[in-house]
Amino acid sequence: MRKHDLEESYEQRPRRTRRARFDDEPEPTRGGRLTEAEKVRLARLREDAYTEIAIPDGADRWSTWGDAEQGPQPRPDWVITELAAVDTELGVLKTGKEADVHLVRRNLPGTEGTVLAAKRYRSGEHRLFHRDAGYLEGRRMRRSREMRAMESRSSFGRNLIAEQWAVAEFGALSRLWSVGAPVPYPVQRDGTELLLEFLGDGETAAPRLAQVRPEPDQLRELWFQTSAMLELLASQGLAHGDLSAYNLLVHRGQIMVIDLPQVVDIVANPGGLEFLARDVRNIAAWFHSRGLPEQLTAVTELIEELREIAGLR
Repeated sequence: MRKHDLEESYEQRPRRTRRARFDDEPEPTRGGRLTEAEKVRLARLREDAYTEIAIPDGADRWSTWGDAEQGPQPRPDWVITELAAVDTELGVLKTGKEADVHLVRRNLPGTEGTVLAAKRYRSGEHRLFHRDAGYLEGRRMRRSREMRAMESRSSFGRNLIAEQWAVAEFGALSRLWSVGAPVPYPVQRDGTELLLEFLGDGETAAPRLAQVRPEPDQLRELWFQTSAMLELLASQGLAHGDLSAYNLLVHRGQIMVIDLPQVVDIVANPGGLEFLARDVRNIAAWFHSRGLPEQLTAVTELIEELREIAGLR
């Protein structure tokens, strides 16, 4: 066929047009290839958007319990497992670079229900998690294609990293809660969303350690609780990885640990001991700034003790 005929044939082809989007159709939430779990979650959201069955109580969605990875047994009595339950958005608790935390009420229609913290990791929107290369040491995906995508930080790779953070935090919380660590109960994980026990009273969140001004006796007690928490993590071969007065809550007089996506396996991660030592120094520095004597924190001795507890001496 001559060039002129090819050009004429091309001009005569019907042009493909983009299908119009209806006002009530869900907008795409991220670009790039999606993980299989995220494809399932988005498909379920589309189905919910087209359903003709009204969600009761003015709620925002049906409970996602049946489709999620569920928290460890034995579950607290307040966990609602009925599939007829609904979730209602109550507002935003915290915004961050990698995730936002929302307040959600889950209840059976006509009942008060329970308030949960919904931590939602950003995926395609974020560019890099803070220092994620160091934290990801020691974690390996089975398929080399996924590892290459994560290393290249493609859209697909960033989605995988976001989901890996959610998986890591849910796994760490489940493990630590099961051994009695002061962490919120992990109710469920659905893709990149975690539903967690809400630490607070009513709809008011417990204050961060950085926000409290404890008296000397309470300051000492909070330090003893913090060092005991570090010992328990070390006994599991773990370090928090980013410990500070901003990811410890004081809930009814008790230290509670939050924000564990970057939890570090001290043995598998080549920099594990450095993360452990930094955790101790960072949190001890805050207690020193509030007047706790350095001889009481005994940072060097505590680091050595934690190494021994983790079996690394």
